[in-house]
Amino acid sequence: MAGPKQTSETTGSAAKSDFRETWGKVPELTIGFWLLKIAATTLGETGGDAVSMSMNLGYLVGTVIFSAIFLFAVTIQIRAKKFNPAIYWITIVATTTVGTTLADFCDRSLGIGYLGGSLILFTLVMLSLGSWYKTMGSISVNTVAEPKAELFYWVTIMFSQTLGTALGDWVADSGFGFGGGALLFLGLLAVVAILYFWTQISRTLLFWTAFILTRPLGATVGDLFDKPHDQGGLAMSRYTASAILIAFIVIGMYVLPHKPARKAH
Repeated sequence: MAGPKQTSETTGSAAKSDFRETWGKVPELTIGFWLLKIAATTLGETGGDAVSMSMNLGYLVGTVIFSAIFLFAVTIQIRAKKFNPAIYWITIVATTTVGTTLADFCDRSLGIGYLGGSLILFTLVMLSLGSWYKTMGSISVNTVAEPKAELFYWVTIMFSQTLGTALGDWVADSGFGFGGGALLFLGLLAVVAILYFWTQISRTLLFWTAFILTRPLGATVGDLFDKPHDQGGLAMSRYTASAILIAFIVIGMYVLPHKPARKAH
C-alpha cells in the first residue's frame, strides 16, 4: 500500500510544480488589463498631485513617500509565489504615483524641463530594456516568472511611468492642452492596436509601446479632471477623482477577465 500512496503524492507534487512553471507572475494581456492600466495611470496623476500639491508636501517629499511604498509593494510582489491581482495592481499604482512626483520634481524643481526630462527618461527606459534583454535573452512579459526577470520588469515599468508623466505634460504644454493631449495618445494607441491585429510586428515591441503610451494618456486625463477651468480642466477635487479611480480598479480586478499570463518556455 505504501508504494501506490507514494506514487500518488509524487504525481500531485509534480502537477503543482507544472502549474507553477506554466503560469507567470503578471496578468494576461486582455482588454481588462488595458482598462485597468489606464485607470491606474490616471490615478497615479491625481494621487501624486494630491500628495505633492493638495497636501502641500512638495514633489521631493511626495517622491520619497511613494518611493517607499513602491519598494515595499514590489518586494511583496516579487516574493509572492504566484500571480495575485491585488498585489500586482497596488504595485502598478505605486509606480504611477512615484512616476508622477519624480517627473514633476525633475522637470519643475530641478528645471530640466518637460522635453529634457522626457529624453533622459526615454534613455533610461531603453537602457533598462537593453540590460534586461542582455541578461535574460528576452523582454517579453511572458517570461516574467522569476525574481531576476521581475526586477527588470518593475524597474522598466517605473522608468516608463515617469517618462509618460513628463511626456504627457510636455504635449499638453505644447499647445494640445489636456483634452487634445488625451485624444493624441488615444489615437497613437489606436495605431498600435491596428498594427497588432493587422501586421506581424513584434508583439513585445508593440506591448512596450502601448504600455508607455498609456501613461501620458493617464497623465493628461488626470490633469483634465483636476486642473482649474482656466487651464482647460474640469476642476474636480483630486481626492474625489482618486477615490473614483480606486473604486473602478478594485471593482475591475474582480469583474473584468483577469488571469495570469501563460509563461513562455
